[in-house]
Amino acid sequence: MPSKLQQLRDMTVVVADTGDFDAIRDLKPIDCTTNPSLLLKAAQMPGYAHLIDEALAWGNKQGGAKEAIVAAVGDRLAVSFGSELTKIVPGRVSTEVDADLSFDTEGSIKKAHAIIADYQARGVSRDRVLIKLASTWEGIRAAEVLQKEGIDCNLTLLFSLAQALACADAGVFLISPFVGRILDWHVKAEGRTFTPEEDPGVLSVRSIYAAYKSRGVKTVVMGASFRSTGEIEALAGCDRLTISPDLLKKLDADQGTLVRQLSPENPGPAPEIQSYDEKAFRWAMNEDAMATEKLSEGIRTFAKDLHKLRELITQRLDGAAKAA
Repeated sequence: MPSKLQQLRDMTVVVADTGDFDAIRDLKPIDCTTNPSLLLKAAQMPGYAHLIDEALAWGNKQGGAKEAIVAAVGDRLAVSFGSELTKIVPGRVSTEVDADLSFDTEGSIKKAHAIIADYQARGVSRDRVLIKLASTWEGIRAAEVLQKEGIDCNLTLLFSLAQALACADAGVFLISPFVGRILDWHVKAEGRTFTPEEDPGVLSVRSIYAAYKSRGVKTVVMGASFRSTGEIEALAGCDRLTISPDLLKKLDADQGTLVRQLSPENPGPAPEIQSYDEKAFRWAMNEDAMATEKLSEGIRTFAKDLHKLRELITQRLDGAAKAA
């Protein structure tokens, strides 16, 4: 009997939710996705010191304001990690636009252009990269522009059908609904546990999947932020699932039978579907306390870790300057 991970790979594209090169080599996912929190963790691991050193050496040669140099080094480091990941996975690598640009459409577009240009300068074509943006109204508008330019986007921090449908209308390549964080909110709010079949995060992704497949929407649904293998198994057959190394290993060790839950031919009952202009989108988000709170919390968390990464870069740059 093949493992549940092997069975999952027969029905879903498996993506690694990590920046750990060794784990990716071992688990052999198709794609890989990172975020500021994962990048911060990886940047402090000795095995990646050569990437940090190269980015810092590059930064020391740049002119201009120190704050701008620090930000540029952070961008270079993200692309350095991403470039290394493209040598390991056969598919796509997601690279995130700064969280502090989550409400800045023009700033997000400019940052995405810079990320793509850096990748291309290293010989990595844009068809190997997904630009990761928060699923704010501004982030979705940025993605709409980028998609028309042939730059595929991954809309992250997605917690609601309204966000998903706005992304579909914008022609977004891929969305990442956060299963586990939706569950976290409901566990706290309701004070109880949930089985995988009643898990609010699982039900949200199933609803989005049905909405997309019933309309023939081409946007890829990639479940993310899992708390257990049970959640993953409940979404077997989803277009893609991005999974942490720990949960991938648990699936690989499980020799049980994995039952397919989702398929394009039988997507399940579709929810009520509508298009969203800015007013309707903001009202829908206002009416959804969970989505509003988790989106804001996610942006704050990523922004906090981005700030910590920049502090680390500043300290290293200052240390190099003193040594010189």
